[in-house]
Amino acid sequence: MHLTRRVDPDRLHEFLSSRLDAPLSYPEVGSSLGTLPIGYRHDSYVMRLGDGDASYRRAVQGLVEWRPHRAAGVLVYPHDAPLTTGTTVALALPLVGVHALAACRIVAVVREGSRFGFAYGTVAGHPERGEEAFVVERDGDAVRFRITAVSKPADPLARIGSPVTRLVQRRVTRAYLEGLRAFVADSS
Repeated sequence: MHLTRRVDPDRLHEFLSSRLDAPLSYPEVGSSLGTLPIGYRHDSYVMRLGDGDASYRRAVQGLVEWRPHRAAGVLVYPHDAPLTTGTTVALALPLVGVHALAACRIVAVVREGSRFGFAYGTVAGHPERGEEAFVVERDGDAVRFRITAVSKPADPLARIGSPVTRLVQRRVTRAYLEGLRAFVADSS
C-alpha cells in the first residue's frame, strides 16, 4: 500500500508512471462482468437512478466523467481518463491525514443498447486483488446503477486490517452510488 500526505498532479503523475507497465494482480480478468471467481469476496450493489432516456444519458455521462469516484472523494488521475480498455489510472483515496494511492486498469468496456459501463482491475502494488464493474442499465423505463466487485486482500496491512478495509470499501461504494444518483437527479 502506498500512503502519501502530498496529492498533487506531479505526485500522481509520478505514481501513475511507475505503474503503467505493471501487470494486473489477479488472473480472473473480466470476472466482475461474468462468473464471479471462487476465493474472493463478492459484492453487488444496485441503485435506481431514475427513469427514461434523459436519466440514462445523464448516468452514462456521469460514468464517462468519473462522477461516482469524485463524489466519493476519490481523486482519479488523469481526471479525464478515457473509458478505454487498457487505460491505467491512479486513484487517491483520502484517509485520516493521508491518501492511499493505488492503480487500476480498465479491463472491459460495456457499450450495449441498454447497458453502459466499465470494469477495472487492480494493478500490482494495489492493497487489494480483484476487479470492480460500474454499469448503468436500462430495464424498460427504469435506469439503475450496478456495482459488482470481486476482491481479496493483497497487502499484509489490508489483510490485518480487513474489518476496517471492508468498512472503507462499503462507505466508498455507497458514495459512488449516491454520487451518480445525485448527478442524474441534478439534470432535472
